[in-house]
Amino acid sequence: MNIAVGSDHAGFHLKEQLIEYLIQLGHEIMDTGVSSPTRCDYPDYAKKVCTKVQSNEADWGLLICGTGIGMSMAANKHKGIRAAVVSDSFCAAATRNHNDANVLCLGERVIGVGIARQIIDSWLASSFEGGRHAARVAKFMSTETEV
Repeated sequence: MNIAVGSDHAGFHLKEQLIEYLIQLGHEIMDTGVSSPTRCDYPDYAKKVCTKVQSNEADWGLLICGTGIGMSMAANKHKGIRAAVVSDSFCAAATRNHNDANVLCLGERVIGVGIARQIIDSWLASSFEGGRHAARVAKFMSTETEV
């Protein structure tokens, strides 16, 4: 699986650890930055990951900042992106099962690397259930084109 990964300065250390973990799991990683903990603007890195997902260069996206909230807000401004910030494995599975999330957002200041690995495992092992959830996802995705 191809996964585009990006972070801002507040998520840099967790990003580096999770890239190593994802590679150990056998995934191909596109590291879109950052390359150091020097202050930067998270919307720039959200855009880089979302562009990879939108173009199908990446199957999934992973974004990390201090809380995950800023990254998720920035990511969800991109057409076709369904980003969710989670801090536990149950919500990670639910966001794939019910919301067909294609970008996972994590907060380095909220969770440690062990929990982050569990979240990633749960998220990657889950899939969209469709059915009654498909109409709901279609409904909220249709608002992308509204003014």
